Amino acid sequence: MLHIINKSPFYTKTVDTVLKFSKKGSPILLIEDATAAAAAGSALCEAKLGNIMRDHPIYVLKEDLEAKGVHKVIEGIKVIDYAGFVELVEKYNTCSWA
Repeated sequence: MLHIINKSPFYTKTVDTVLKFSKKGSPILLIEDATAAAAAGSALCEAKLGNIMRDHPIYVLKEDLEAKGVHKVIEGIKVIDYAGFVELVEKYNTCSWA
């Protein structure tokens, strides 16, 4: 199951909720406001996502990073474009979290 998160981790607990209900190995995709979590430089996000990446691959949408002005992401997070997004959606069932 591909878990798609679009809300900022600074204002919601969506990431924590996803972790409660996702199976180990399920990929997580950060889009829209959730891309803020992928930005390098936040010790809190780096620690939290670093722990999550042990059990889940994390992807972030390049176009949304660019729209937010984010140029560097946390090491280990995979940056994908719209074509990569489509590939993930074709490969997995999806669950969008608001």
